[in-house]
Amino acid sequence: MARKGLIQRERKRQKLEQKYHLIRRSSKKEISKVPSLSEKWKIHGKLQSPPRNSAPTRLHRRCFSTGRPRANYRDFGLSGHILREMVHACLLPGATRSSW
Repeated sequence: MARKGLIQRERKRQKLEQKYHLIRRSSKKEISKVPSLSEKWKIHGKLQSPPRNSAPTRLHRRCFSTGRPRANYRDFGLSGHILREMVHACLLPGATRSSW
């Protein structure tokens, strides 16, 4: 199980990303439309003004049940060892078992 503080920090980043998503998207569209370089620099400065944790690259995918940050499968939202346990317990329909 991941530490609670790390999970809360990740949730805070998700909220910030949702809050500033439209601002980032609109300024990126403005940069592509503006022809002059000096205006692009001004818009780029506006793009850097939101908090760093609001950037989508700062988000990290975590396991749904344990909060583990590594070896996650996007299709299931689970980490590898939890996914394997659930497949062996026949909790995921359509998944085949393997032993490694």
